[in-house]
Amino acid sequence: MSRPNQPSTVGLLCGAGDLPIQAARALRERGCRVVVVALAGEADPEVEQLADEVHWTGLAKLGRWLRVFRRAEVETMLMLGGVRKERMYENKLSLLPDWQSVKLWYRKLISKADHTILEAVVEEFENAGIPVSSIVDVCPELLAKEGCLTRRTPTEAEWRDIRFGWPVVKQIAALQVGQCIVVKEEAVIAVEGIDGTDATLRRGGRLAGGGAVAVKVAKEGHDNRFDIPCTGPDTVDVLRESGVDVLAVEAGRTILLHPDVVREKADRAGLCIVATTGRGGGGA
Repeated sequence: MSRPNQPSTVGLLCGAGDLPIQAARALRERGCRVVVVALAGEADPEVEQLADEVHWTGLAKLGRWLRVFRRAEVETMLMLGGVRKERMYENKLSLLPDWQSVKLWYRKLISKADHTILEAVVEEFENAGIPVSSIVDVCPELLAKEGCLTRRTPTEAEWRDIRFGWPVVKQIAALQVGQCIVVKEEAVIAVEGIDGTDATLRRGGRLAGGGAVAVKVAKEGHDNRFDIPCTGPDTVDVLRESGVDVLAVEAGRTILLHPDVVREKADRAGLCIVATTGRGGGGA
């Protein structure tokens, strides 16, 4: 069912993860025509079953992305899914960049920080007349609401770790380092870096020897068009494997994928996932 003021044709620039799949499905259900540019080696092939058009491209093919969306006459586009950060440091020749990507990388970027790169890509699209929207505006129902998302709630000791870790991870996020930390007994065990959240959970759980708490947040002033935390069933699998018993995410600023599956898997494993503002204690 279409909505008032909803665009009829939406472009998706798809990286890794389930978020692009869920967004494509939601948009199709609303009657939108979905045109996908899928990053080879990152995007899930399942997106082909949900889109009206799919164009597989390399990571550094900005000029091709623009041409595809222009030809499809998309009214707005979304940048969804992850890209393994290590790929940005591979041999540039292996990425085979097109000329527009070369100009962006070597002439326009004042730094190679994630947010700088993504802001520059957004600017390129919007200068070409292709507005970039946020998944939060298009699919607000995907945001995690405040409260415990599982049967198990944090213990008082776990709430202390959440409150301890919250301002720490907020500072780390503000410094563009990462958006997740692992804490145990009010000590920081692991900090997210270029290896990403899943690796941080595994590393932190191993170092903590079990019973750890993870806190994941959005940085202040973040751009919802490309910079929003996401959690889902795969995250629960990592928590279970790593020995991290509690995950606190930021309410209203975190995408929650397949909430029913998340709850069922977490409850079965005895895990706790809570969406909070960081000030909770004995309740969200």
